Amino acid sequence: MSNRFLLSGIMLFGCLLSGVLASDFTVGGYAKYLFSSTRYPFYNQRLNDHLLHLRLNTHWYPTPNLQAALEIRFRAYYGNSVEKIPNFSDLIRNQHERWKMDKFFWETTRSVGYGEVDRLWVDYTIGNLQITAGRQRIAWGTTLVWNVIDVFNPYNILDFDYEEKPGSDALRIQYYTGPVSKVEFSCKPGGNKRSTIWAGLWSIHIGNYDLFVIGGVRRNRWIAGGAWSGYIHDGGFRGEFLLSDAPAKSAPEPLPDYAYFLDSFYLEHRKSFSASLSYDYTFSSSLYLHGEILYNSIGKTHHAGLYYWEAPEVGLLSPARWSLFGEAAYDLTPLIRGSLFGIYNPDDHSYILVPSLTYSVLTNLDALLLAFFPDGDTLSEFGSFGTSYFVRFKYSF
Repeated sequence: MSNRFLLSGIMLFGCLLSGVLASDFTVGGYAKYLFSSTRYPFYNQRLNDHLLHLRLNTHWYPTPNLQAALEIRFRAYYGNSVEKIPNFSDLIRNQHERWKMDKFFWETTRSVGYGEVDRLWVDYTIGNLQITAGRQRIAWGTTLVWNVIDVFNPYNILDFDYEEKPGSDALRIQYYTGPVSKVEFSCKPGGNKRSTIWAGLWSIHIGNYDLFVIGGVRRNRWIAGGAWSGYIHDGGFRGEFLLSDAPAKSAPEPLPDYAYFLDSFYLEHRKSFSASLSYDYTFSSSLYLHGEILYNSIGKTHHAGLYYWEAPEVGLLSPARWSLFGEAAYDLTPLIRGSLFGIYNPDDHSYILVPSLTYSVLTNLDALLLAFFPDGDTLSEFGSFGTSYFVRFKYSF
């Protein structure tokens, strides 16, 4: 199945190339090298790794009403993590899409080569109606860190090397009722109710605010929520909220063994309410400040680290009850920008600090220095995170 869909993507790429002379066709992408060095609390050695990341983005515009895209990425890993971390290949693989369009080109004790079709969609527009089908990003939400109404493909801000963010195998239908207002229906089919998502969105503009209302069903649980985006004192003011049915409605059968000796989210029969609130401001000096808060009514107040991987399965952006985010960034020179952000869990007092420095070396070449500095007790949200250092070079074309 995996090879068949990957071959289909390559064949489509050939068809796109054949249309270059007859229609508009664009090709772009990048090549990145990332070095990382991490010290996890449960390893007695530092893990040094190398990642080569290649991406090719193609877009085809055969008519004014029709366009298509194929975007492929390839990653080659080499280092201690491949050797030491169990099931490393499963951790990097896209496990969430309906159709598998990926391939492992090689797997050795210290190296893995993995390729996937990251985007593959066709878009047709007629009048105010726009229909998009295929692997795409359906970006719902207004806040900048935690998008609780992004029910199709939420992302993790700590996954900094994935700029494009996750996509979904979905059908999206949008009808524009005005310049900045629309109604939308999107569906991500799955093999069963537990893996199917469908939802509708209505957006309008009132005064200085964009308002959003959503409703639908995600993984056999109804959802309803809303969001807004506007300004207060020239700063961006955004918020989102989502009410959903109890996580127990989407529990797998049978339940995983760990669910019975942990206070698993799958055993939760209460309805879930999540909300995020964000404010950011840019000064004339280029200083940028941003603060955000996330609340989960069923979030854990103790041992949140135990539920870090389970939380996304039940639609939570964090396993914690409360999460606080703060960020500051400043242009040190026209070519160098420094930033620092942190996430703090006020219940278990764990946190992570992420300083970074970006440098525009050449027109198409950028360098990034970044680090993770976590702290917390064992089993706290960030207690098992490793202190990490990253160096990345990116060439865009």
